[in-house]
Amino acid sequence: MPVALALSPHLDDAAFSCGGTLATLADAGWHVVMATIFTASVPDPKGFALACQTDKGLAPEIDYMALRRDEDRRAAEALGIAEPVYLPFREAPHRGYGSAPELFADARDDDAIVAPLAAAVARLVGEVSPDLVLAPQAVGGHVDHIQLVRAIGTLRWDAPILWWRDFPYTVRSAAPKQPFREEFGALSETMVHYSARAEARKGRACAAYETQLGYQFGGVDGLMRRLAEEARSERFRLAGMLPDAAATLFADHAARS
Repeated sequence: MPVALALSPHLDDAAFSCGGTLATLADAGWHVVMATIFTASVPDPKGFALACQTDKGLAPEIDYMALRRDEDRRAAEALGIAEPVYLPFREAPHRGYGSAPELFADARDDDAIVAPLAAAVARLVGEVSPDLVLAPQAVGGHVDHIQLVRAIGTLRWDAPILWWRDFPYTVRSAAPKQPFREEFGALSETMVHYSARAEARKGRACAAYETQLGYQFGGVDGLMRRLAEEARSERFRLAGMLPDAAATLFADHAARS
C-alpha cells in the first residue's frame, strides 16, 4: 500500500489546501497520514496568545489546542484518512510573536525553531516512510509556514514533495505574499482535479474546524462558497517525480474532469 504524508503547519492547513487530493489518495487505497506541526497546548496563555482564542468566543480556561485537535480528528475521519499525528511545537503566538502583523513579518531573531523542527520532521519521515510528501509553499507569509518550509529545506529524502498553495491565503489577496516565489517557481506545476465525492469529503473536513470558520470565512456558508470557487482542483509545485500510482491516479481524474 503506498503511503502519503501531509505536513501541516496548523490544525486545518492540510485539509484546507489539499483535502481533495488527500481524499482522492485515500479513496484509491493509499495510507494517508496528516501530521500537524504546531499543536502544543500551552497552560495559562497570556496577551496576544490568549486573544487568539478569546476573540473566537472561547473562554480563557478552555484548552484551545485540545479543542482544535478534536476538530482535526473529525476532519481526518471525514477525509477517510488515518488517525492524525501531532508534533508538540508551540504556535508563533506562544514563541514571542505579539500581534497579528508580527505573524506575517520576518521571523524573530530568537525564534530558534528551525533546527528542532527539522529533526522532528526527519524522524517522522523515517517512521512513516512515505512514497509522497505534501507540504506548504508558505503562500501568505505566515511565520509558522515559513519556518516549516525552511526546516524541510534542510532535509533530504527520496520521496517527492507536492508543495501546496496555502488556502485561504491564496484567495485573500490578488497578490498574496510568496516568500519562496523564486524557489518554487523553478519547480513544475501539477494540478490535481478531484471528484465530486472527494469534494464532498473535503467540504465536511474543512467544516469540522468550527473554531476557525467565522474568522476565516464568515461561517460555514462562506467556507463552502470559497471551496466551490476552487472548481474541484488543487495546485502544487512538484519536487521530484511522482510515483506511478499517484501520476496515473491524478492523470485519470484530470481526464475525467
